[in-house]
Amino acid sequence: MATVTLDNLRKEFDNGRIVAVDDVSFEVEDGEFVTVVGPSGCGKSTTLRMIAGLESPTGGSIRIGGEDVTDVHARKRDVAMVFQNYALYPHKTVRQNMAFGLRMSTDLSKAERNRRVEETAEMMDIEDLLDDKPNELSGGQKQRVALGRAIVREPDVFLFDEPLSNLDAKLRTTMRTEIQRIQNELGITSIYVTHDQEEAMTMGDRLAILKDGILQQVGKPKDVYENPTNKFVGGFVGSPSMNFVDVEVTGSGGSVTLANDDGFDYSLTGDVAQRVSESGSKTARLGVRPEDVTVVTGGAGIPTTVDVVEPIGSDNYLHLDVGTDFIARVDSDVEPTVGDTIEITFDQSAVHLFDATGGDALLSGAEHREVPAR
Repeated sequence: MATVTLDNLRKEFDNGRIVAVDDVSFEVEDGEFVTVVGPSGCGKSTTLRMIAGLESPTGGSIRIGGEDVTDVHARKRDVAMVFQNYALYPHKTVRQNMAFGLRMSTDLSKAERNRRVEETAEMMDIEDLLDDKPNELSGGQKQRVALGRAIVREPDVFLFDEPLSNLDAKLRTTMRTEIQRIQNELGITSIYVTHDQEEAMTMGDRLAILKDGILQQVGKPKDVYENPTNKFVGGFVGSPSMNFVDVEVTGSGGSVTLANDDGFDYSLTGDVAQRVSESGSKTARLGVRPEDVTVVTGGAGIPTTVDVVEPIGSDNYLHLDVGTDFIARVDSDVEPTVGDTIEITFDQSAVHLFDATGGDALLSGAEHREVPAR
């Protein structure tokens, strides 16, 4: 087991015309499970491949267990990688696939290699498949073999490159749980790349969020969810995505109004208003998560029109028009009709504000939520 440290890691392609990873720095602690998440093309897989030694950095350094491995060949790094496409040898049996890395990189006897393979196969519940070949296996079984092949090596670091994206939704959930269980049991430092923010939130001890090759934020899932560092993170983390409304900021001190020409009008008071006033911003982007929106009556809220009602079982998603699309996640017994005018509101403890130009956070919801009495 080992820490993994990235210092100002950079990767350029096409003689510098494409910057895939731009000065990324963070550390994965010994035994920690970190998920690297972001949209397609953000540089997350390139970062993982540099850690594995499959790509050479243009700049910066990589340390594993305190040792600089930036220029060390992939075969000499004590890491095991699980790929999206399984990368199994079709002509070899499951047993041979799982033992291949041991045979190539260790001097273990054949008996010892077989012992490790059989123990790992039992852990992965594939002991009955050891004599089968990959074309006889389902997608889930192939992924278990690929995971078992990594485990059997007993590496210092596990690297996962979107390993579940080829599986159906139910199987993804099952395998997600399996990977978490095994990582907890073995305690091996793990870095898991995914584009699925729900997968990243549920699996990782911490998240590292990338956009356009630039690291946006690193933190525990709840911290990132409640205190996004900018508008991109606020919109990327959470499902449905955070609502955003462009507003003008008027007032000062303990009374501030957020409003726009589309009829959106919301007042802040007290300490929250004071913080917004002190920021000096005259325009901003208001952010509110769908689950923080409440439907009210009696002229107490912001008027809006219902565009779509999307039932999902326990809840309904209401797509509303407030000059821009605005989603409320409400109980399933709240069922307005499309075209109805309804009123919505939200507690000011749920308000996020972002700079209108750069998108940096001016105010995050968790900063001003009241702590319930114990």
